[in-house]
Amino acid sequence: MLFDSHAHIDDNRFDEDRAAVIARAQEAGLVGILNAGACMESSARSIALAEEHAFIYAAVGIHPHDAKEAKDSDYEQLADWTRKPKVVSIGEIGLDYYYDLSPRELQQQVFIRQLDVARQCNKPVIIHDRDAHGDLMAIIKKEAKGLTGVLHCYSGSLEMAKEVIKLGFYISFAGPITFAKDGKLKEVAANVPLERLLVETDCPYLTPKPYRGRRNEPAYVKFTAEEVACVRNMEFTALAEAATTNTKRLFGIA
Repeated sequence: MLFDSHAHIDDNRFDEDRAAVIARAQEAGLVGILNAGACMESSARSIALAEEHAFIYAAVGIHPHDAKEAKDSDYEQLADWTRKPKVVSIGEIGLDYYYDLSPRELQQQVFIRQLDVARQCNKPVIIHDRDAHGDLMAIIKKEAKGLTGVLHCYSGSLEMAKEVIKLGFYISFAGPITFAKDGKLKEVAANVPLERLLVETDCPYLTPKPYRGRRNEPAYVKFTAEEVACVRNMEFTALAEAATTNTKRLFGIA
Protein backbone atom coordinates (compact mmCIF):
# COMPACT_ATOMS: atom_id res chain seq x y z
CA MET A 1 0.00 0.00 0.00
CA LEU A 2 2.76 2.43 -0.89
CA PHE A 3 2.20 6.07 -1.82
CA ASP A 4 4.82 7.85 -3.94
CA SER A 5 4.68 11.22 -2.21
CA HIS A 6 6.72 13.07 -4.86
CA ALA A 7 6.95 12.32 -8.58
CA HIS A 8 7.28 14.15 -11.89
CA ILE A 9 5.61 11.79 -14.33
CA ASP A 10 4.59 14.77 -16.45
CA ASP A 11 8.30 15.05 -17.39
CA ASN A 12 9.10 14.62 -21.08
CA ARG A 13 11.17 11.55 -20.26
CA PHE A 14 7.87 9.73 -19.80
CA ASP A 15 6.29 10.93 -23.05
CA GLU A 16 6.85 7.64 -24.86
CA ASP A 17 5.46 5.30 -22.19
CA ARG A 18 3.62 7.33 -19.54
CA ALA A 19 0.57 5.06 -19.59
CA ALA A 20 2.78 2.00 -19.07
CA VAL A 21 4.61 3.70 -16.18
CA ILE A 22 1.29 4.48 -14.49
CA ALA A 23 0.10 0.92 -15.09
CA ARG A 24 3.28 -0.50 -13.54
CA ALA A 25 2.75 1.70 -10.48
CA GLN A 26 -0.71 0.25 -10.01
CA GLU A 27 0.55 -3.28 -10.60
CA ALA A 28 3.21 -2.68 -7.94
CA GLY A 29 0.44 -1.92 -5.46
CA LEU A 30 0.76 1.85 -5.17
CA VAL A 31 -2.33 3.47 -3.75
CA GLY A 32 -1.30 6.98 -4.76
CA ILE A 33 1.14 9.24 -6.57
CA LEU A 34 1.56 12.93 -5.81
CA ASN A 35 2.84 14.67 -8.93
CA ALA A 36 4.66 17.88 -8.04
CA GLY A 37 4.79 20.95 -10.24
CA ALA A 38 8.12 22.64 -10.95
CA CYS A 39 6.89 25.58 -13.03
CA MET A 40 3.54 26.88 -14.20
CA GLU A 41 3.50 24.60 -17.24
CA SER A 42 4.36 21.44 -15.31
CA SER A 43 1.85 22.41 -12.61
CA ALA A 44 -0.87 22.51 -15.27
CA ARG A 45 0.28 19.12 -16.57
CA SER A 46 0.18 17.74 -13.02
CA ILE A 47 -3.43 18.83 -12.65
CA ALA A 48 -4.35 17.21 -15.95
CA LEU A 49 -2.76 13.91 -14.87
CA ALA A 50 -4.54 14.02 -11.52
CA GLU A 51 -7.88 14.67 -13.15
CA GLU A 52 -7.35 11.74 -15.53
CA HIS A 53 -6.29 9.16 -12.93
CA ALA A 54 -8.10 8.58 -9.66
CA PHE A 55 -4.98 7.63 -7.68
CA ILE A 56 -2.85 10.58 -8.85
CA TYR A 57 -2.88 13.92 -7.02
CA ALA A 58 -1.28 17.24 -7.94
CA ALA A 59 0.89 19.87 -6.30
CA VAL A 60 1.37 23.24 -7.99
CA GLY A 61 4.33 25.53 -7.56
CA ILE A 62 7.46 27.19 -8.91
CA HIS A 63 10.76 25.40 -8.27
CA PRO A 64 13.75 27.57 -7.30
CA HIS A 65 15.33 26.77 -10.67
CA ASP A 66 12.44 28.61 -12.31
CA ALA A 67 12.18 31.49 -9.84
CA LYS A 68 13.63 33.87 -12.43
CA GLU A 69 10.58 33.21 -14.65
CA ALA A 70 7.95 33.92 -11.97
CA LYS A 71 5.39 36.65 -12.67
CA ASP A 72 3.03 38.40 -10.28
CA SER A 73 0.05 36.79 -12.02
CA ASP A 74 1.48 33.33 -11.32
CA TYR A 75 0.71 33.56 -7.63
CA GLU A 76 -2.95 34.30 -8.36
CA GLN A 77 -3.03 31.32 -10.72
CA LEU A 78 -1.50 29.03 -8.10
CA ALA A 79 -4.14 30.14 -5.62
CA ASP A 80 -6.91 29.53 -8.17
CA TRP A 81 -5.59 26.05 -8.89
CA THR A 82 -5.77 25.07 -5.22
CA ARG A 83 -9.56 25.20 -5.50
CA LYS A 84 -9.46 22.12 -7.72
CA PRO A 85 -10.27 18.94 -5.74
CA LYS A 86 -7.16 17.01 -6.81
CA VAL A 87 -4.71 19.83 -5.99
CA VAL A 88 -3.48 19.04 -2.49
CA SER A 89 -0.32 21.13 -2.02
CA ILE A 90 1.82 24.08 -3.07
CA GLY A 91 5.06 22.63 -4.38
CA GLU A 92 7.64 22.09 -5.09
CA ILE A 93 9.08 25.32 -3.77
CA GLY A 94 12.24 26.26 -1.90
CA LEU A 95 15.92 26.99 -2.46
CA ASP A 96 18.63 25.40 -4.59
CA TYR A 97 22.15 26.78 -4.13
CA TYR A 98 23.80 23.83 -5.88
CA TYR A 99 22.85 24.77 -9.42
CA ASP A 100 22.00 28.45 -8.76
CA LEU A 101 19.85 28.56 -11.91
CA SER A 102 18.06 31.58 -10.45
CA PRO A 103 19.68 34.31 -8.32
CA ARG A 104 19.59 33.37 -4.64
CA GLU A 105 17.81 36.52 -3.50
CA LEU A 106 15.13 35.94 -6.13
CA GLN A 107 14.77 32.30 -5.08
CA GLN A 108 14.11 33.49 -1.55
CA GLN A 109 11.52 36.04 -2.66
CA VAL A 110 9.61 33.53 -4.78
CA PHE A 111 9.76 30.95 -1.99
CA ILE A 112 8.35 33.40 0.55
CA ARG A 113 5.55 34.51 -1.77
CA GLN A 114 4.51 30.91 -2.35
CA LEU A 115 4.53 30.21 1.38
CA ASP A 116 2.08 33.09 1.63
CA VAL A 117 -0.11 31.55 -1.08
CA ALA A 118 -0.13 28.28 0.84
CA ARG A 119 -1.14 30.06 4.02
CA GLN A 120 -3.95 31.94 2.30
CA CYS A 121 -5.21 28.76 0.65
CA ASN A 122 -4.71 26.53 3.70
CA LYS A 123 -2.50 24.06 1.83
CA PRO A 124 0.63 22.20 2.95
CA VAL A 125 3.89 22.87 1.13
CA ILE A 126 6.46 20.62 -0.55
CA ILE A 127 9.91 22.11 0.04
CA HIS A 128 13.04 21.63 -2.05
CA ASP A 129 16.33 22.25 -0.22
CA ARG A 130 19.72 21.70 -1.82
CA ASP A 131 22.86 23.19 -0.30
CA ALA A 132 20.74 25.95 1.26
CA HIS A 133 20.05 24.63 4.76
CA GLY A 134 20.83 27.83 6.67
CA ASP A 135 18.78 30.24 4.57
CA LEU A 136 15.97 27.73 4.20
CA MET A 137 15.63 27.21 7.94
CA ALA A 138 15.72 30.97 8.55
CA ILE A 139 12.88 31.47 6.07
CA ILE A 140 10.79 28.61 7.44
CA LYS A 141 11.13 29.89 10.99
CA LYS A 142 10.09 33.41 10.01
CA GLU A 143 7.72 32.97 7.08
CA ALA A 144 6.13 29.52 7.49
CA LYS A 145 4.49 29.95 10.87
CA GLY A 146 1.19 28.10 10.95
CA LEU A 147 2.05 26.04 7.88
CA THR A 148 2.78 22.36 7.56
CA GLY A 149 4.46 20.46 4.77
CA VAL A 150 7.39 18.23 3.90
CA LEU A 151 11.07 18.63 3.15
CA HIS A 152 11.23 16.32 0.18
CA CYS A 153 14.27 14.23 -0.72
CA TYR A 154 15.75 15.17 2.63
CA SER A 155 19.50 15.87 2.64
CA GLY A 156 20.13 17.63 5.94
CA SER A 157 21.40 16.46 9.31
CA LEU A 158 19.52 14.66 12.07
CA GLU A 159 19.69 17.84 14.16
CA MET A 160 18.07 19.84 11.36
CA ALA A 161 15.41 17.16 10.91
CA LYS A 162 14.49 17.37 14.59
CA GLU A 163 14.19 21.15 14.30
CA VAL A 164 12.05 20.87 11.16
CA ILE A 165 9.73 18.40 12.86
CA LYS A 166 9.31 20.70 15.85
CA LEU A 167 8.15 23.36 13.38
CA GLY A 168 5.38 21.02 12.19
CA PHE A 169 6.95 19.53 9.07
CA TYR A 170 7.51 16.02 7.76
CA ILE A 171 10.66 14.42 6.30
CA SER A 172 10.63 12.46 3.03
CA PHE A 173 13.24 10.00 1.81
CA ALA A 174 14.07 9.19 -1.81
CA GLY A 175 16.51 6.97 -3.73
CA PRO A 176 19.73 8.29 -2.11
CA ILE A 177 18.85 6.40 1.08
CA THR A 178 19.71 3.23 -0.84
CA PHE A 179 23.22 4.39 -1.68
CA ALA A 180 25.49 2.63 0.81
CA LYS A 181 27.92 5.51 1.34
CA ASP A 182 25.31 7.89 2.73
CA GLY A 183 25.51 6.97 6.40
CA LYS A 184 24.24 10.39 7.53
CA LEU A 185 20.98 9.95 5.67
CA LYS A 186 20.50 6.46 7.09
CA GLU A 187 20.97 7.90 10.58
CA VAL A 188 18.20 10.41 9.90
CA ALA A 189 15.89 7.71 8.53
CA ALA A 190 16.53 5.55 11.58
CA ASN A 191 15.65 8.32 14.04
CA VAL A 192 12.87 10.39 12.48
CA PRO A 193 9.58 9.77 14.34
CA LEU A 194 7.58 7.24 12.36
CA GLU A 195 4.55 9.50 12.25
CA ARG A 196 6.55 12.20 10.39
CA LEU A 197 8.13 10.03 7.70
CA LEU A 198 7.27 9.84 3.99
CA VAL A 199 8.82 8.00 1.02
CA GLU A 200 9.09 9.16 -2.58
CA THR A 201 10.83 8.62 -5.90
CA ASP A 202 11.29 12.19 -7.24
CA CYS A 203 11.18 10.36 -10.57
CA PRO A 204 12.59 10.53 -13.18
CA TYR A 205 15.49 11.53 -10.91
CA LEU A 206 17.34 9.82 -8.03
CA THR A 207 16.74 6.23 -9.04
CA PRO A 208 17.33 3.84 -6.12
CA LYS A 209 19.34 0.67 -6.21
CA PRO A 210 19.11 -1.76 -7.96
CA TYR A 211 18.13 0.51 -10.90
CA ARG A 212 20.51 3.38 -10.19
CA GLY A 213 21.64 4.99 -13.44
CA ARG A 214 18.32 4.39 -15.21
CA ARG A 215 15.20 6.52 -15.34
CA ASN A 216 13.28 6.38 -12.09
CA GLU A 217 9.53 5.69 -11.89
CA PRO A 218 6.87 5.44 -9.14
CA ALA A 219 6.97 1.63 -8.93
CA TYR A 220 10.54 1.90 -7.63
CA VAL A 221 9.43 3.64 -4.44
CA LYS A 222 9.37 0.20 -2.83
CA PHE A 223 13.17 0.06 -2.86
CA THR A 224 13.39 3.27 -0.87
CA ALA A 225 10.74 2.04 1.54
CA GLU A 226 12.56 -1.27 1.96
CA GLU A 227 15.80 0.52 2.87
CA VAL A 228 14.06 2.82 5.34
CA ALA A 229 12.39 -0.20 6.94
CA CYS A 230 15.76 -1.95 7.13
CA VAL A 231 17.59 0.91 8.87
CA ARG A 232 14.68 1.21 11.32
CA ASN A 233 14.55 -2.57 11.97
CA MET A 234 10.91 -2.61 10.92
CA GLU A 235 8.80 -4.91 8.83
CA PHE A 236 8.36 -3.50 5.33
CA THR A 237 4.56 -3.70 5.50
CA ALA A 238 4.48 -1.70 8.73
CA LEU A 239 6.74 0.99 7.29
CA ALA A 240 4.71 1.17 4.08
CA GLU A 241 1.46 1.48 5.98
CA ALA A 242 2.81 4.22 8.23
CA ALA A 243 4.33 6.24 5.37
CA THR A 244 1.11 6.03 3.37
CA THR A 245 -0.99 7.05 6.37
CA ASN A 246 1.31 10.02 6.94
CA THR A 247 1.10 11.10 3.29
CA LYS A 248 -2.67 11.01 3.32
CA ARG A 249 -2.81 12.89 6.62
CA LEU A 250 -0.44 15.62 5.50
CA PHE A 251 -2.15 16.24 2.17
CA GLY A 252 -5.73 15.71 3.30
CA ILE A 253 -6.33 12.68 1.10
CA ALA A 254 -9.14 10.35 2.14
